[in-house]
Amino acid sequence: MGILYIVPTPVGNMEDMTLRAIRVLKEADVVLAEDTRTSGVLLKHFDIKNHLVSHHKFNEHGTSAGIVERLQAGQNVALISDAGTPGISDPGFYLVREAVRAGVEVQCLPGATAFVPALVSSGLPCDRFAFEGFLPQKKGRQSKLESLRDEQRTMIFYESPYRLLKTLQQLAEVFGPERQVSVCREISKVHEESVRGSLAEVAAHFQEHEPKGEIVIVLAGADAKDEKHKSKTI
Repeated sequence: MGILYIVPTPVGNMEDMTLRAIRVLKEADVVLAEDTRTSGVLLKHFDIKNHLVSHHKFNEHGTSAGIVERLQAGQNVALISDAGTPGISDPGFYLVREAVRAGVEVQCLPGATAFVPALVSSGLPCDRFAFEGFLPQKKGRQSKLESLRDEQRTMIFYESPYRLLKTLQQLAEVFGPERQVSVCREISKVHEESVRGSLAEVAAHFQEHEPKGEIVIVLAGADAKDEKHKSKTI
């Protein structure tokens, strides 16, 4: 019986790749990638000469059975996504579930994921938090936000730069303009930035400064102390 390895990859800085991750990707019988072109650049950077097989949200239901068969036959398989830890707002859960059901050993390596540094650097309570990932783009979006109105834990959302301003405005409508928030973008990259303050203040900032890059929103919970968490003048 082989092992299914879940391998985190850098969300920005290539130096965030772990030595263990490099070794596993070199030694695996096959590497599953969300986008073989993106992962091909990563593997080339670390001189990893291994076979890449496409595995993404559009084909994972059709390919997972064959992958489990490989694992049962004794092959070791490594799963990577475009960036971060597979399964966290990325493909991975379905394959892991099927492997576990088939009695295959699954090992997830510790490593890069965007929301942890965004949460810890936010200045908001991080002892208890709720990871919400991407909000529904249309249907169910408002009801989802309404369901979180009384959430006392710090909340974490992923968002695209194109929808950030609209999302901040919607959050202000539901949670109030004074609710504290930290918007972290381009984590681990050269232009990494955290903008902290009230929802009204941070929304005003991004009205004047067009957001770019990958976005993590960290929002204070209902009972969080109304403190000013600012790393810069907004």
